[in-house]
Amino acid sequence: MAEAAAPDRNALPDAVFRQQWRDWIAANYPSALRHPLHRLVGAQARTWLAAQHRDGWRAPGLERAHGGMGLSLHKQLIYQQELERFGAARPMDMGLRLLAPILLRYGSEAQKAQLLPRILSAEDTWCQGYSEPGAGSDLAGLRTAAVERDDGFVVNGQKTWTTMADDSEKIFLLVRTGRGERKQQGLTFLLADMHTPGITVRPIRTLAGNAHFCEVFFDDVFVPRAGLVGEVGAGWSIGRALLGFERFSHGSPEVLRHAFGVLRRTCATLPKDELVRVMPILERHACDVADATALYDEVCATAAAGGDTDTAFSMLKLFNAETSQRIAEAAHEVAGQWGGVLGIPAESGLQDDLEWLFMVTRPLTIFGGTSQIQRNLIATGALGLPRA
Repeated sequence: MAEAAAPDRNALPDAVFRQQWRDWIAANYPSALRHPLHRLVGAQARTWLAAQHRDGWRAPGLERAHGGMGLSLHKQLIYQQELERFGAARPMDMGLRLLAPILLRYGSEAQKAQLLPRILSAEDTWCQGYSEPGAGSDLAGLRTAAVERDDGFVVNGQKTWTTMADDSEKIFLLVRTGRGERKQQGLTFLLADMHTPGITVRPIRTLAGNAHFCEVFFDDVFVPRAGLVGEVGAGWSIGRALLGFERFSHGSPEVLRHAFGVLRRTCATLPKDELVRVMPILERHACDVADATALYDEVCATAAAGGDTDTAFSMLKLFNAETSQRIAEAAHEVAGQWGGVLGIPAESGLQDDLEWLFMVTRPLTIFGGTSQIQRNLIATGALGLPRA
C-alpha cells in the first residue's frame, strides 16, 4: 500500500511543529542507537528512513510535489535541531541529501519519476563516486574514463573513499568522457547500478574500527544512456553543485558541541586541585562552541532570507572541523594516561571513549572539501584574492 502524502506542516506554529516532531522522534527512534557521531547504516538506516516516509516526516526540504515535506528553511532548521537535541545518529542518506537536489535541477522527467520515489522509500540507497587515487581534493584530475556508445557508456577506472559502497544499490559518479583546454572540461555525471557486471567493491577498515569507506573498481562496466544526468561533458558544473549541497550539511556545529561535552565530562573526572589547570582550556573551547553556534545561526538566517552563504558555509566547515579536532586533542591531554586507551577503562572514571573520538574527528578536515580547499574558497570568495 502506498504511503499517504505528507500533511502540510508549514502552517503549524513553530512550537506545535517542534513538539509534534519531538514526540514522533521519541516514539520511533531506537534509544539504543542515540549518538550524534555514530552513523546509521544498512538495515538500521533503512528502517529509520522508511518509518519517516511512512508517517510523513521524510525529506523536509524536498517539495511536496516530489514527495517531500516542502518545509520552509526556518522549519527545516527546527527539524534538524530536534534530531540533534535527541542525539539521533545520522543515517547514510546520500540519495536524498546529495542526489535528489541534482535530479531536480539537472535530471530528466523520467529520472525524477523513477528514482525519487525509491530514494524516499529507502528502497534504493546511493553512494558517491567522486574521489580517486590522486584525485581527491583535486576532483578535476579524475581519470576514471567512460567511452560513449550509441546505447550508453563503458566505464573503466577506480574510485576510493566511497562511503558505504558495499551497502548501496546505486552509485552516482563523475567520469571522464573527453579532454579540453582545462581539466575541468570533459567530465560527465552518470548513475549506475552497483550490481552491474564489472563493478568490484573492497571495504577499507579505518583506525576508528569501521569499514564505511570502500574502493570501487570499474572493469568494462556498461551504463545505459538512461544513466546520463544532464549533457555529456557537463559533469563539472553538476558535480560542483552537488558539493555545494554536501557542504551545507557540514555546517551544523553538532559534532563540535558533542566533542565539547566529552571534554567537559573528562574534566569533571579530575581532582578539584587539578581543575584550576584545565579550566582555561575548558573556557576557551566553550567560547569556540558559542562562536560556532552564533555563526551557524547567522548563516542560516541569511540563507532563509535568500542571501549568498557559500563562503560562510566554507568558514563554518573549516572552523567546526578544525576546532572539533582540537577539542578531541584537549580531552586526550586532560585524561593523561587514559587518553590513548581504546574503550572506556572502568578504573579511569571516564564516560567516553576518548581514543574513538580522536579517530572519528581526524577525517573532518578531509571529507566534504579539505581545509586547504575551504581556505582557498574563503580567500577568493570573501577576501577577493586572485585564483591561483
